[in-house]
Amino acid sequence: MTETPKPSPAKKYSEPIIPDKLYFRIGEVADLCELPAYVLRFWETEFPQLKPTKSSTGQRMYRRRDVDNVLRIRKLLYQDGFTIAGARQQLRAEARSAGKAQPVLPFPHRQSELRRVRQGLKEILGMLAARPH
Repeated sequence: MTETPKPSPAKKYSEPIIPDKLYFRIGEVADLCELPAYVLRFWETEFPQLKPTKSSTGQRMYRRRDVDNVLRIRKLLYQDGFTIAGARQQLRAEARSAGKAQPVLPFPHRQSELRRVRQGLKEILGMLAARPH
């Protein structure tokens, strides 16, 4: 009788300390995130959030935001068990909800408030125009 192998528990990754730099080379990101460089290159094709710029020598240059995205993708895929399509959808949903969470600016909504603000601005403009230069 053969035993079916039990799935191994997901590898626990420690949260890396990301150095305070503007740009990171692909090798640095691979080391920080404990991933091979070819995985990063593949993820660039699968996740529109990963868009490293290229240097004049053609080297991929990741920004801090890209490194944060790589870490988030790694967590979704390797720890949370998402598929690539599922992780892509999750990131899209998170981006949408983050956009909705933006605070509403305190603009006046009624015509009477707008007229009052406009009148106040005209009065200020008149006072400034009447001042001797």
